[in-house]
Amino acid sequence: MSELQVDSESASLETVMYSSRAMRRLEPTAVSESLLLKLIDAANQAPSGSNAQQTRWIVVRDPDQKKKLADLNRLHGAPYIQAEVDQPRDAKHKRLVDAVVWQMDHLHEAPALIVACYDYDEPVSGSAVYRKAGSVWPGIQNLLLMARSLGLGAAPTTLALRDQAMVRAALDLPETFAALCMIPVGYPSGRFGPVTRKPVKTIMRFDRWSE
Repeated sequence: MSELQVDSESASLETVMYSSRAMRRLEPTAVSESLLLKLIDAANQAPSGSNAQQTRWIVVRDPDQKKKLADLNRLHGAPYIQAEVDQPRDAKHKRLVDAVVWQMDHLHEAPALIVACYDYDEPVSGSAVYRKAGSVWPGIQNLLLMARSLGLGAAPTTLALRDQAMVRAALDLPETFAALCMIPVGYPSGRFGPVTRKPVKTIMRFDRWSE
């Protein structure tokens, strides 16, 4: 696609899909409750395994609650990305890492932190936490596309959720909940535009894999 910077109110699905950059730098300007509800409603339209509809959403706006999640994000995220901070691969990768660090430093300022969970109906731990992740991620993608169509920036992250017990304590989640993704949402500081992806001919084959 060529020109992608269009009015978000009239953006086609194709335009939205081809211009949904990961927006980590967000303005602190509040996002209305009606728009946040629209994001969750869009997420709720996604399919789930056996149509179980067990995905649950926590929209965090309270400053103290946001700080708890920001602290968890730094606790687990800072060590994880330190090697890339010290030695980025190239200029493009450095820009990405810089954005991740910026998000880490300003996460508590994001208007909303949306946490996608799955309710297992029984306590889960270890790798079992991710058993139904495939039923949660379609809703996350719906949310990201709706956010882009509304002119909102968003980027999924899992760094803050590495210790499920700590997340449950921070958000008062039932022990049957597994927190699988966090999506900071707000108005972006940057501009939407085309994303860089590998050509389709390099990532797919028909019928069998061969060069």
